[in-house]
Amino acid sequence: QLSEDVERVSENPTDERGGEMEVQEDASSIILPESELGTTAPSLRFSKTCLKNVFSVILLFVYLLLMAVAVFLVYQTISDFREKLKHPVMSVSYKEVSLYDAPGIAFYPGKAQLLSCKHHYYDHIPPLINPGQPGDIECTTQRINYTDPFTNQTMKYALVVQGPRDVKKKEVVFLQFHLNGTDQDFSAIDYLLFSSFQEFMNSPEKAAFMKDCESSYSSWKFSGGFRTWVKMSLVKTKEEDGSETVEFKQETSVVTYIDQTIKPRSDQLFFVVFEWKDPFIQTVQDIVTANPWNTIALLCGIFLALFKAADFAKLSVKWMIKIRKRHLKRKSQVMNHIN
Repeated sequence: QLSEDVERVSENPTDERGGEMEVQEDASSIILPESELGTTAPSLRFSKTCLKNVFSVILLFVYLLLMAVAVFLVYQTISDFREKLKHPVMSVSYKEVSLYDAPGIAFYPGKAQLLSCKHHYYDHIPPLINPGQPGDIECTTQRINYTDPFTNQTMKYALVVQGPRDVKKKEVVFLQFHLNGTDQDFSAIDYLLFSSFQEFMNSPEKAAFMKDCESSYSSWKFSGGFRTWVKMSLVKTKEEDGSETVEFKQETSVVTYIDQTIKPRSDQLFFVVFEWKDPFIQTVQDIVTANPWNTIALLCGIFLALFKAADFAKLSVKWMIKIRKRHLKRKSQVMNHIN
């Protein structure tokens, strides 16, 4: 009864004077046991306040834990971004074309002689009528002499031939060489591929152009007595400075050529076919997978969560202080009323 009266008084401090005097008389006339007055009502209020305070402290620790996790995520995000900037990944893309820019094929025949050169389509190469005998040369060729780029002393002789360009029609270039006598242990002819035959023809310094090509591109060989089938593919590489380099990848297969004519052992015939492997140009470039805008958006979200957690913690602390002040105020009101 005392508790109810005190609560009513605390909630309605501006009641009429008569009612307040009546409550005071009733309260003064009532004698409660010491155990009931000092233990029952205050203990219940203390337990509720204690539970609220414990819950507030736990909630505050949860907010602090979330802030610690957010700070760790900020550090981890910045570290990952810096690591990705230092280690770009290689990106490979393919572009389909119907016509290639005709490549240049530079042969280094030495003492060998070009007997015939023809363009064929749809991967159909008719049989040779007179193998080892001079035939038709229907390819665009250019002969060039230049000094060796590695020694600058030896003169080199190159026969440059225009390569195939129509990939849809399976255009191939078939060449036949003849070598009468050789002083080498292996009978082979070196060749070099570069990206544009037209660029070579338009170059005012063809010797310098070939020196640069030999310095930049790899060279291969094809042997005598066999038909070597070369399937080319083009790879473009974009450097970090924006420049672009071009190289060839090739697959070669050797097919035995059945020569039904009787030739001296010193005679060697060379047969080589050049064809595009597929209509796809492969482009390789290094890219940085770290997107600054995604990183900035993630950091903004993390900082927003940090500020929100700090705001929640601030409100929790204010709420705890407010509850404490209210509890002390009610306690003082009860003591004043009892007095």
